[in-house]
Amino acid sequence: MSVSAGTAEKVWRNWAGNVTARPARVAAPASVAELAEVLRRAAADGLTAKAVGSGHSFTAAAATDGVLIRPEGLTAIRSVDPAAGTVTAEAGVQLRQLNAVLAEQGLSLTNMGDIMEQTVAGATGTGTHGTGRDSGSIAAQIRAFELVTADGTVLTCSAEENPEVFAAGRIGLGALGVVSAVTFAVEPLFLLTAREEPMSFDRVMAEFDLLTTENEHFEFYWFPHTANCNTKRNNRSPGPAAPVPAVRGWIDDELLSNGVFQAACALGRAAPAAIPGIARISSRALAARTYTDVAYKVFTSPRRVRFVEMEYAVPREAAVQAVRELRAMVERSDLRISFPVEVRVVPADDIALSTACGRDTAYIAVHMYRGSRYQEYFTAVEKIMIGLGGRPHWGKMHTRDAEYLGSVYPRFGEFTRLRDRLDPGRLFGNDYLRRVLGS
Repeated sequence: MSVSAGTAEKVWRNWAGNVTARPARVAAPASVAELAEVLRRAAADGLTAKAVGSGHSFTAAAATDGVLIRPEGLTAIRSVDPAAGTVTAEAGVQLRQLNAVLAEQGLSLTNMGDIMEQTVAGATGTGTHGTGRDSGSIAAQIRAFELVTADGTVLTCSAEENPEVFAAGRIGLGALGVVSAVTFAVEPLFLLTAREEPMSFDRVMAEFDLLTTENEHFEFYWFPHTANCNTKRNNRSPGPAAPVPAVRGWIDDELLSNGVFQAACALGRAAPAAIPGIARISSRALAARTYTDVAYKVFTSPRRVRFVEMEYAVPREAAVQAVRELRAMVERSDLRISFPVEVRVVPADDIALSTACGRDTAYIAVHMYRGSRYQEYFTAVEKIMIGLGGRPHWGKMHTRDAEYLGSVYPRFGEFTRLRDRLDPGRLFGNDYLRRVLGS
């Protein structure tokens, strides 16, 4: 195990660069036993302890001035069991690595978010989700997890073993302990046919219920200052595979969606008055395309343009109202928004702190290019979303506190009581958790 003292050169930053931490020391345990010892030592020294993943959250959920636990020593895939339909991966395994190993074994996760750089513990702990008519977040695919608690106890949690911890802890925000391994349900590898095409805002609003009902996975992006959307429909396919040709993929996904878009965002930050014109061009830049590939390659895409993000989960039946109100707010304001608004859906689940707990859900995500003034936009969006009973994504920027969150999560008290039992001394506490969960 490597342990180092924190210095000015050991500042931790998240992917977006909006969160920094200066820990007293940094540890990279290479086993569960070493992790337990790190936690016992932190407690003995009066320090807090937080585990980090790849830093793709926009909140300070993982920030600490105590012991920062890095994931690179816990990166084993412990088992792949096709007969049981499970895979067990240690906390630091990136989704990219997990998907590649599963594909080699002819297996797949049922659903994914839209990036693969996250660690399995980071992605599940903050409620990462994709879009799906019938399939939920990555955490909803968990069948068991291993948790190291504040006193160094190692708990195996599943529906049969420590069921109360399993029920609440699949999305745990790092508040209950450090997740050291996760067991996911998997299924035979499958193909998805993706149909991506431009569509008018009015048509998407009029047909939203139909599009989400008829397609296994539907999402759309609305470009502010325009009446244009890009839509994506993913459905299972018997094959054969027909991936995007290499040259077309590079042009669409690297040159246009990353390189040209990066330049457009930088121009918009320097000259906001140019943004509406840029948006009209951007919204028409990508032509329709259809392709078929293994699921994880369809679910995910490269995201190299850095941004900050707010995302709210609202009842699915409120999705159209939420997006219409958001558009009306932008149009009557002086805001200049260079990033599209992303809208996805998932079914209800039974995880205490899941943004989809107990209700079919639509997600509305708003972004601003890194370094841009985002506060006015995010504040206005948040006002709309909380008016609809919105639940903020745990890994995205928001201003809600425990009082509000307790009013929109029916099982909020179940989670906080479990936290009181597992971490009464708040070894895993930080400012973010004090705000969202209470003292």
